[in-house]
Amino acid sequence: MTRLMIEDITQQIETGLLKPGDKLPSRAELGRRYEVSGMVVHGAVQWLKAVGLVEGVPGVGVFVAHRR
Repeated sequence: MTRLMIEDITQQIETGLLKPGDKLPSRAELGRRYEVSGMVVHGAVQWLKAVGLVEGVPGVGVFVAHRR
């Protein structure tokens, strides 16, 4: 399920459905949407951060990164 979540969010970013600066849903909402645990959501978000697709703002949320 982690792979499905990562692929889906990546596709939304690449197709422009999610644009730079857009805020991702909360981790709780992502967990409900993809029917996965909070640990799975955390791992997927960490992977998306590591590859530069999203960036976190402490206390605010996770946003689609502005590509350079």
